[in-house]
Amino acid sequence: MTTGPLGAPDALSGPLADALICLALALAALMATAVVLTRRTVRQAIVLSGYGLVLALLFLILQAPDVAMSQIGVGTVLLPLIVVLALHATRRHRDTANREADKEGRR
Repeated sequence: MTTGPLGAPDALSGPLADALICLALALAALMATAVVLTRRTVRQAIVLSGYGLVLALLFLILQAPDVAMSQIGVGTVLLPLIVVLALHATRRHRDTANREADKEGRR
């Protein structure tokens, strides 16, 4: 058993811990692939949020709770929200431009 900096036993050591880390890394790689392969942008934002949760879990397993909390706030909530809002604004702008072009074409 390995010890930490103050002589206390390290909580993340041994073959079970290695298996847990490997599982979390594999899940992160799977979610990253799912984000890339998702075609529809709104669904991609949802899958991106799930990927952020998996990364936060990985950071917790690697004993970095501060990084995990930041990942939950930014990667799971804020980034997908910004993507969805940008998509909504782009579609609204496109629809408004199309309506104005139709009105000018009828005159």
